[in-house]
Amino acid sequence: MTRPLFADLDAVLSIARQGSFRAAALELGMSTTALSNAIAKLEQRLGVRLFNRTTRSVSLTDAGQTFVARITPAMTDIHDAMLAVQALQETPTGTLRINAFASAAREVMAPLILPFLRRYPQVKIDLVTEGKLVDIVAAGFDLGLRPLDLVPTDMIAVSLGLPRENAVVASPEFLRMHGAPNVPADLYRYRCIRARLPNNALLRWRFEKGGVPVHIDVQGAITLDEASLVRIAAREGMGLGYVQEADVREDIATGRLVRVLKDWTPSLVPLALYYPGRKTPPAAFSAFIHAAREFAGGKMS
Repeated sequence: MTRPLFADLDAVLSIARQGSFRAAALELGMSTTALSNAIAKLEQRLGVRLFNRTTRSVSLTDAGQTFVARITPAMTDIHDAMLAVQALQETPTGTLRINAFASAAREVMAPLILPFLRRYPQVKIDLVTEGKLVDIVAAGFDLGLRPLDLVPTDMIAVSLGLPRENAVVASPEFLRMHGAPNVPADLYRYRCIRARLPNNALLRWRFEKGGVPVHIDVQGAITLDEASLVRIAAREGMGLGYVQEADVREDIATGRLVRVLKDWTPSLVPLALYYPGRKTPPAAFSAFIHAAREFAGGKMS
């Protein structure tokens, strides 16, 4: 098997898995045009059409379904053999693909991911952030990063032990003009910065004290769908914002933002890296898991 054919077979499996030439091209790190041309040449070589293509969808032909079913076990064996050899590397190399919530990625970028890359300069990390939960195996990721309570039960989890909590913040000027809320119910009298979730629902601000949860549907002049935008709006005095404390820690420390209702925002579930069991993980994967465990134990620098 030549290298180009091996790459073409991987491309076929990626398109079948993603259901899209564009998504497969992103996964493979190539342009959609180059991928389309490669598949067209493979189909010409085989003498059959593997995919039905329209402007809106891509699906396997009958021949394509048969082809994918036959090559999948063989390609799995080949990749497993490659991983087994890579596991013997003295120096970790290669690419690790990680899927995470954006807020989770922000929390581990500086303390875990960047130090790891400095320690292992021959390793690359492809970090994809999205608001929805994905099947990391089906989507071709090596690892996922989510709150521990969202990790699928069939995955191995490494709790990172980071202290996490939400925070209600506002600019000093806003609080001088309007005063600070004392209890969550006071928020109904304040202009707030609303947040929209990935499923298009509005975020309900969650509080808890003495084991009693409280949910508030706040009102305000602006609705945003990204935490960094909420931070900017709060700093500019547009209202009270509800964000991850880690995202505004520096602003609070420097006085650009002031935290309120702190005793109503308890600790959140810790973050965890998770992954499926692997018999012979590559050296880069093993090194990253080791680094994560060091980080969780407070030993990583």
